[in-house]
This record gives sequence, C-alpha cells and structure tokens, in this order.
Amino acid sequence: MTTGTERPGYPRLVLAMLLVVYTFNWIDRQILGILAKPIQADLHLSDAEFGAIGGTAFALLYSVLGVPLALLADRVGKTRVIAASLVVWSAFTTLCGMATSLGQMFLFRLGVGVGEAGGVAPSYALIADYYPLERRARALAIYSMGIPIGLACGVLLGSYIAALVDWRFAFKAVGIVGIIVVAPLFLLLVRDRPQPAPVATASRPPLFAVFPILASKPAFWLMAFGAACSSTAGYGLALWVPKILMTRFNWGLITAGQFMGSLLLAGGATGVFLGGVLADRLGKGDRGWYVKLPAFAWLITAPTFALGLLSPSPTLAWICLLIPNGLNILWLGPITTAVQHLAPPHMRATASGAFLLINNLIGLGLGPWLMGAMSVALKAQYGDDSLRYAALIGVSFYLVAAVIGLCAVKALRRGWIEAQA
Repeated sequence: MTTGTERPGYPRLVLAMLLVVYTFNWIDRQILGILAKPIQADLHLSDAEFGAIGGTAFALLYSVLGVPLALLADRVGKTRVIAASLVVWSAFTTLCGMATSLGQMFLFRLGVGVGEAGGVAPSYALIADYYPLERRARALAIYSMGIPIGLACGVLLGSYIAALVDWRFAFKAVGIVGIIVVAPLFLLLVRDRPQPAPVATASRPPLFAVFPILASKPAFWLMAFGAACSSTAGYGLALWVPKILMTRFNWGLITAGQFMGSLLLAGGATGVFLGGVLADRLGKGDRGWYVKLPAFAWLITAPTFALGLLSPSPTLAWICLLIPNGLNILWLGPITTAVQHLAPPHMRATASGAFLLINNLIGLGLGPWLMGAMSVALKAQYGDDSLRYAALIGVSFYLVAAVIGLCAVKALRRGWIEAQA
C-alpha cells in the first residue's frame, strides 16, 4: 500500500511548503534592511551599530547552533525541528517590534538567529530525501527561491506597513503570521520520508561522526570559504543597498521598496532557478560544474554590482543591478547539492549544518557590520555617500569567491560520493 509520503506529487507539496517557510525566513531577515532609516533614527544607531544588529547579532548563534540542530534533525526528525525553529524565529521577530534600545534589538536579533539556525540544513536534507540526484540541484534551487522572494516581500511589506503604520508594526505583523498560520500548516502537511531499514538504522550517526569525513576533503573547505566570501558581500549588500538607493536618489520607503522588490523578484528568482537547472544538466558529465558554474557567476557579479551602484539614474541602476542580483545567489542550488555529496546520505543534514556554520559565521557575521564600519570610517571623506563607497569595496569579495571556487573544481571531483538514499 502506498503511504502518504510516497504519493505521486507529494515531493512537490513538501518542496512547496519548504519554500513558504524559507520565504518567511528571509522576510524576517530582510525587513530590517528596508527599515534602516526609521530604525536608526528612532534608536539613535550609527551605521556600524546597525550593521552589528543586521549581521553580527543574527550570525552569532545562528551559525553556531546550526550544527547541533542539524544533528538533532538527523536523529529525531527534520520536520519537527523545522517547525519548532519557525515558531522561535517568528516569536523573536515579533519582539523586535518592541525594542527600545540597541541592547534590546541586539538580543532579539540573537533570538531570531537561534530560531532560523534550525531551518535550513534540515530542509536541504529533507529535499535530498525526496528528490533523486538528477533533479536535486533544481529542487534545491526552487527551495532557494525563498531568498529572492523573501527579500522582495520583506522590502515591499516592510516599506508599505512602515509607511502606513510604523516600523514596529511591520515586525509584529510578519512574526505573528509565521506563528499562527505558517507553522501549523507546515506541521499538518509535511512528513519526513520513511527510510529503508538499513538507512534508518544508520540515520542516527554518532555525535560529530560526520566532521572527520568533511575535514579530510579539501573540496569542503574550498566551497565553504568560497561561499562565505560571496555571502560577506551578499549579506552586506542586502542590508545596505536599500538605504544607499534612498540616499542617492532621495527616495521614500515605498519607492525604495518597489524598486528593490521588482529587482529581487526579476533577477534573484531567475538566477537561483537557472543555477539549479544548469547544474543538473552540466553536472551529469562533470561533477566539477557544481562549483565551476558559481565561480563564473561570481566573476560577472562583482563588476556589474559596481556599475549599478555608480549609475547616475534609477533606470540605469535597475538595469545594471538586475544581472548581479540574479548571479550572486546562483550558487545556492549547485553548491548545497555538492556539499551533501561529500558525506554519506544519512549525514546530509549535519554536512549541510557544518557548511552553513562557516558560510554564515563569516558571511553574515562579517558582511553587514564590515560595510557599516567602513561607512563610518569613510564618512569624513565622502559624507552621505560613504555607505555607497563601502559597498563598492565590499563587492570585491565576489572576486575572491570566484578564485576559491575555481580552485575547488578538481577537489570536488575527487571527493564526490555517489551513494543515494
């Protein structure tokens, strides 16, 4: 008899629900960026302080707890860990709307990071359980479309709600919806896929057994640090570009939200999906394409982002920024697929958690704060334009990521494990 999890079409339902959860994950992150001006004015925060809230506070526990929560997901069930994480990060997002000081906002963002730490790695592993290798990068790319969709929804919802009510209500609204609507619906519809007996027995790996396997493979380190360099630029730009454009073109919240929302949906969604499709096709003949493709994308991302930030008109800026907003996250489907094939199938969530630890601790922890700190340092020379010049320096991290990625190609071919669940 066919179980519910084996019904035709059920993997698509699982993927759709994971996409919804991941979209809320990124709404809760990105809503901070579009609200930078009113939050900084209300709480009296410098660019460096706001950068610490937008990146460092979130990354501290988000990065560290990702590994133990991934281990927990491998042992007790991925679906339960994802749902519980959604409730926690939504609750702390709601509390962000009640913050009255730098200290309170920092602590509440720490809490958002605690919740979101348990969402991504188990989701990667759950997708790998339901999708075979030849369709996995595409499935992971569809899941990763939650990033551009969430970014776009974050700037649009945040700008409209803040303009109509205030910035505090924007946090409360998205947090409450996550708790009372999305989490119960996810638990109702999504189940872990039962494993065959031999795999089920192996699905409770000894604590930290996966780390020696990953540590012995140069491909893991190169992909992790390459992605981390990309994320240093990406997370910093995601937080600060709305404010840069508002300052440069003298925009209000709604205009900036519409510009960024359309840009992220058109560019980001196309780029991340294209990355998965191309990796599935090219990777059949050469596993090295799972990292070679992102490296080529990063090489194009750096100069086109710089052109967009230097553009004198909004129209030209939108055209120039469309390309890098698609290519900068093209890596998500290919590289997350490759990481899961550096360890045995029953250790996929833990392998993803180890990768995310490095990527987020460096990229998310450093990127937003570094751009804010550079803006403060450049303030005397460039005035209100200091943040834009800090971002121009930040895009150079994409070039570093590309070089590291190209160095990982041969190592990935050697370290790839073909075994599937």
